[in-house]
Amino acid sequence: MSTDIHGGIEFRHPGVDAGYYDGEPWAMAMDLWPLYDQSDYAAFGCLFGVRNYAGFRPLAADRGLPPDLSGGLRAELEPMVEAGDLHGATWVSWAEISRLDSASTPVHYTGRLTWSTVSLPSLLHQQLVPDQWPSDALDAVGPPPIGLDRSAHLTEWNAGDLHCRYEPLTAGSLLGSPSQWPHVFAVMKALADRFGEEEVRLVVAFD
Repeated sequence: MSTDIHGGIEFRHPGVDAGYYDGEPWAMAMDLWPLYDQSDYAAFGCLFGVRNYAGFRPLAADRGLPPDLSGGLRAELEPMVEAGDLHGATWVSWAEISRLDSASTPVHYTGRLTWSTVSLPSLLHQQLVPDQWPSDALDAVGPPPIGLDRSAHLTEWNAGDLHCRYEPLTAGSLLGSPSQWPHVFAVMKALADRFGEEEVRLVVAFD
């Protein structure tokens, strides 16, 4: 069973510090799912340390739910976290995301290899690979294309009846297009431009 992400984006109400607002300090801007509904474990590991098989040093792991969580997200996440139905609860500010080094990589792997048969493209096989591909990867798809290395961009090729795809395991490749993370980041940046980088955060948990 796959691990899915749940949560949403919040901003800190500017009236709290100005003294004219006495409601809850953090307000829910929107739920995560209209922006992101993928299950990419390498990205989850890079950002939050969940399913971190690639071995990234995560940006924001195991922080728990914020004590001043907005009412909207509290109602959505807290009961399931307390019941043990969600795990890995954490949060990250836009300031942290915006400063993430897009070139950061895990220690032991350099890329992710995905392949399928041309006749059955929906049945995907996937494997994390180091610089020197292990024998099981070579047995599955054959040798990598000439020139494919740690710095390679997304590369696709055919090997017999297989369609193969290699993507480097960098934060930039995992969190950029064609993933759905740019949608999340665009909303966070728009809010940060108005309220401040430290005043916008993404709160998540995983099933």
